[in-house]
Amino acid sequence: MKNTKKLFALVLALVLVFTVFAGCSGGGESSTGESSTAGDSGTDSSGESGDALPALDTSEEVELVMYFISDRPAKYDEIEANFNELFKEKLNCTLKTQWIAWSDYTNKYPLLFSSGEKFDLAYTATWLGFSNYATKGAFMNLDELWPTYAPNNYALQSETALTQATLDGHLYVIPTLLATYSAYGPYYRTVFEDGAATYEGEVTNWEDYEEYMEWVQENTSISQPYGLSSGGSEIDDMFFTTKGRYNIRGTSWLSVDPYADTFTLVPNYENEYAMELLEMTKRWSDKGFWSKSALSDTDTTKIQNGIAATDIHNVDTYQSRYIDKPEWGFKYTNFVEDVSNLPFTQDACVIPTTSENPERALALWDYITTDEEAYRAFVYGIEGTSYEIIDDQVKMINTDDYAGTGMWSARTSEFNLDSYGSPEDISEMKADWDAYIEKTGNHQSQYLSGWVPDTTSIETEYAACTNVIQQYWWPLECGFTEDLEAGLEEYATQMKAAGAEKVIETLQAQLDAYCEEHPQG
Repeated sequence: MKNTKKLFALVLALVLVFTVFAGCSGGGESSTGESSTAGDSGTDSSGESGDALPALDTSEEVELVMYFISDRPAKYDEIEANFNELFKEKLNCTLKTQWIAWSDYTNKYPLLFSSGEKFDLAYTATWLGFSNYATKGAFMNLDELWPTYAPNNYALQSETALTQATLDGHLYVIPTLLATYSAYGPYYRTVFEDGAATYEGEVTNWEDYEEYMEWVQENTSISQPYGLSSGGSEIDDMFFTTKGRYNIRGTSWLSVDPYADTFTLVPNYENEYAMELLEMTKRWSDKGFWSKSALSDTDTTKIQNGIAATDIHNVDTYQSRYIDKPEWGFKYTNFVEDVSNLPFTQDACVIPTTSENPERALALWDYITTDEEAYRAFVYGIEGTSYEIIDDQVKMINTDDYAGTGMWSARTSEFNLDSYGSPEDISEMKADWDAYIEKTGNHQSQYLSGWVPDTTSIETEYAACTNVIQQYWWPLECGFTEDLEAGLEEYATQMKAAGAEKVIETLQAQLDAYCEEHPQG
């Protein structure tokens, strides 16, 4: 769900602190009486299949527990009771959902897998650094369990998704069945002052974008048009992408040339376009497109509140802003030429090694993701109470009391509905991207998204680099450093001192191994 590389860097740095997964390495006992530790789910130590797993046994009623990240709506108990009627009838089980609040997740999510607590399903994602948990034994090996107890879900997974779910030759996460896109770019408001000021131009490139922000300053009451806050800027990744670089997901500072014969990791301080980027953002900062104190400002709602007019993000954010304020005439431009699907592990589900009912948990996941009635009850809630369907779009009702699920990995392309009031161009854009992806097949960006960096062996260096990025790169990219050349040189020096070269060497070896194991067709 999250699609912010700054957030990932912060979260991963915290994740890396928790290096001991007490209570995970031993695992629990499954409902079949077999050990459920990672690497021992119907396979021997060599990875070869052992005896066939037993058929699903639903004779005993069980309560399953699921963890995910979101703020629990006030009346969610009603939604839970509603979907549990279906689950009890279908699988003789009920589901208890545990919500980790946004304000607590950076601390509580890592502890979830180190405490030894017994639960059955959990949300994970690339932006949560799932590979680090998997390699420490927090998740069950699903090689045999998944196709046996969630066969319908497994059959719907693409080859790309299965590759992304594989670590050290084994399956550990269940990717979402919802196709999302690498499309990224500015969403921007066009109607101001109750309609008295309307922007008539089009934003198609960086020059247009700069002219738009100048127009906002000159013609509206908004003096600082770009919604920059303490989370940092999306401009650098976006800029490098428009220059033909592929930004490695799972890092906030490494990229490759996706069209080269071999892929070589390049840090942002050595990126050939770094100075061009910094000169542009310095100019924007000097023009006052954002506040000089933006990096200490925690307000992420500037655009929603009319304080700012634009930001760079994905099409889902554009859709949300348009629905919230249709009278403001939001528009969107995708700056990514080579659009691909985002990793399907952008949102994923895992079975923790502490689960005592992995078979039933997987069967429930199969039911939720491949049966429309169960899907709507779990994802949307109660029709007429928490949602309604209007013209094949879903309208959520009373979101403070109900809202939808925070287990975003349950969403599927087959059953997912556009939100009511979505801009008409969203469907057109997605159709164009689907056609492009189908035509180009496993092109470079799609291919590279299958690689998941594993920072387990470089935890200290990676965390140190993350700290340097916040201290030195963020002010640079936001135009707060007067001498750009000296600032970039100092940033590079600090990164190398923090261990950047070891990080690059380690991850380059992983990327080379991935390319060797998965040669492009």
